[in-house]
Amino acid sequence: MKQQEKMQQQQFQRMTAEPVGKLLLVLSVPTVISMMVTNIYNLADTAFVGSLGTSQSGATGIVFGFMAILQAVAFMCGQGAGSVMSRRLGEKKLEEACEYASTGFFLSLFLGFLIAVGSFVFLTPLLYLLGSTATIEPYARTYISYILLAAPCFTASLTMNNLLRYEGKAKLGTAGLMTGAVLNIGLDIVLMFGLRLGIAGAGIATAVSQVISFFILLSMFLRGKTQTKIAISYVEPHFLGTIIATGFPSLLRQGLNSVATMLLNRTSGVYGDEAVAAMSIVSRVSFFAMAVAIGIGQGFQPISSFNYGAGKKERVRKAFWTAFFASECVLLFLSGPIYAYAENLVRIFRNDPQVILYGVRALRLLCVGQLFVPLSMMVEMGFQSTGQSALASFSSSLRSGLLFIPMLLLLAAWRGMAGVQEAQPVTFVLTFVVSIFLCRIFMRKCLSERGE
Repeated sequence: MKQQEKMQQQQFQRMTAEPVGKLLLVLSVPTVISMMVTNIYNLADTAFVGSLGTSQSGATGIVFGFMAILQAVAFMCGQGAGSVMSRRLGEKKLEEACEYASTGFFLSLFLGFLIAVGSFVFLTPLLYLLGSTATIEPYARTYISYILLAAPCFTASLTMNNLLRYEGKAKLGTAGLMTGAVLNIGLDIVLMFGLRLGIAGAGIATAVSQVISFFILLSMFLRGKTQTKIAISYVEPHFLGTIIATGFPSLLRQGLNSVATMLLNRTSGVYGDEAVAAMSIVSRVSFFAMAVAIGIGQGFQPISSFNYGAGKKERVRKAFWTAFFASECVLLFLSGPIYAYAENLVRIFRNDPQVILYGVRALRLLCVGQLFVPLSMMVEMGFQSTGQSALASFSSSLRSGLLFIPMLLLLAAWRGMAGVQEAQPVTFVLTFVVSIFLCRIFMRKCLSERGE
């Protein structure tokens, strides 16, 4: 017990007294590494599958849209439970923190299972809803079948990773996710090309790696590596409402992102499998830069929630601006080379003239548009980590849904494929304008709601 109390006190001191810049760096680096490795896997997977054909390459975009649904559920549970858990740790309420962590974990496991069963039952309409064409559908069906088998492990793994981040133990989460990502790349090579299983090999590799990541992450909680514990005895059903309400902005953001991906696939599909493949490749490549900025934002969240719970309002404000400027600098640094070498990058994943034609313009537009994202991203994460659910839900819905979906439909109808390429960058700029006003609201609430 004394050891546990000592760990708790050390973590409290670290989260509330260590210089914000240093703390943000320590918490962000593992998350950034994890996201980069995962994104490298996604890029490698896209390149491997793309070598099989244009329709197979399009199938990765279809399945990516479905995985966004699983991510939405996982982030709702993980960030919903994690945000409250972190604030309870800031208030030195360890028992209640364990209850939130366990309830969020088992909720995620159950919802992952429920989605998998429902998806198997309605698989054909699901694939066409995700934006599949008749030629892409057989490959997407094969790929997604293996993803569904591992769906509960996938959602629970992402939830545990979020819990570890909010506890300030991002390194532990990184270890589990990185192991899975590296294993995935190795299995892709062996199964897809060594055993000649094609796209089925890609699906099996992903499923196996997700199951292994799940057990690695779960072991962190079971072996006493964390302050919080995960056990069925800690589950408190009456916490479900709080977890869902707090995590709803994540569900909304990720869910709308999934709907937007489906809609993007469908509007692109009008122009052929090449257009679907191009936009899928562009999404993966552009996310390479965005993943680093998101990792920095995720490093900000535990600082924000923990210090908000501890009443350290000025540290929340300082962490916000430090994370914002760091994210902006990273995007400026990474977007330049991607813009300059856009054609070469698209060609790596699919050496098809039409895919390259569609992909290069879309990628360059996104490189510019992404520079407007950090402010809106920090506002979303700030509202959520401090428990301001309504404002968090509104701000998180702008970039992925409220503005993007009508903009995509409008520009696609007005400018055809060019409009499809332009919709997301235009949305990023519009969201930035709205976020300036939301940022002022967030700063006022941070400064007025809590005292030192």
